[in-house]
Amino acid sequence: MQPLDLSHLKITIAVTGLKTGDNPQPGVPVIRSIRTAGFSGKIIGLVYDAMESGVFLEGIADEVYQLPYPSTGADSFLARLDYILSKSKIDVIIPTLDSEIPLYIRLEKELQERGIHTYLPTEEQFNLRDKIKLSQFFPPKGIDIPKTHLLQSADQINKLKDELNFPVIVKGRLYEAYKAKDVYEAQRYFYDLQAKWGLPVIMQEIIDGDEFNVVIVGDGKGKCLGMVPQRKLVITDKGKGFGGVVVKNPGLESYAHRVIEALSWRGPCELEIMKDADGVFYLIEINPRFPAWVRLAEGSGQNQPAATVLLAMGEKLESLPPFKPGTLFIRHAEDIISDISLLGEISVNGELIRTKDTE
Repeated sequence: MQPLDLSHLKITIAVTGLKTGDNPQPGVPVIRSIRTAGFSGKIIGLVYDAMESGVFLEGIADEVYQLPYPSTGADSFLARLDYILSKSKIDVIIPTLDSEIPLYIRLEKELQERGIHTYLPTEEQFNLRDKIKLSQFFPPKGIDIPKTHLLQSADQINKLKDELNFPVIVKGRLYEAYKAKDVYEAQRYFYDLQAKWGLPVIMQEIIDGDEFNVVIVGDGKGKCLGMVPQRKLVITDKGKGFGGVVVKNPGLESYAHRVIEALSWRGPCELEIMKDADGVFYLIEINPRFPAWVRLAEGSGQNQPAATVLLAMGEKLESLPPFKPGTLFIRHAEDIISDISLLGEISVNGELIRTKDTE
């Protein structure tokens, strides 16, 4: 099966989330995968912060525009989008951040009216994979989830102490997770996460064993068009994978297929899965977008960002090529050297149009 080729597309693609560094966003690797597929058209970077480092990388985004944060609502977003469209047509948008995807899902009709295509889950699919609903939706379907408690107050932790095996994981409903070694530490994390992300705060048992991540593109009917599993080899103190290897594990792949089938997931996602000492798989999280390590999929033979572009444009894909086990990635940090004028343009004007003078 031949690698995907985007050289025939004469369109403009917009991608969000250009931060790199110790907690990278997926936008830059998504763009690099699209470029690798032979795409020579215009790519627009959409950012929320002028200091997103991908803004200053050459060969990534031809144009960059700053967006209002999703919390400001649909009207602000559409007003800014209409301004951007007055400067440059956009045919496809690939959002890569959890917090913005609900907005793109709800505005699907408005985006289509503007000639913009996406390939995203339905709002129902998105809501079912929420951290606070995993433990309710999946166990009846035979998909194991770690024992989970949804906390509305810190007092609940003290009341549950006799049935908990510490340490436990305490999670914000949107982002962040911490390992708590006792009740007092769990309560401290509860207050921190409540202040940042609201209620409920999630407390979950820790599954000891092997950790896997699987990047998938679902067809919306229960089938995986592409799937690449990896095992983390290098993990930062924030739990981020900075190195991993593609693995062939039929049990893991079968389990991931069952998750996607249960949701009928449409579009990109990442599954976080643990396998315990008895060989039982547990679903930890479903992230509703490409992970920052998505270039490992491309490197192993499955260019999932390129596939997403084709699917957004209405092209039919039966399945992606098989992945190559043993493909390795190691992430590294590097300094980006640029000119202060570029920061000035994006900070003051909210946009950056690359020309020979600005590169």
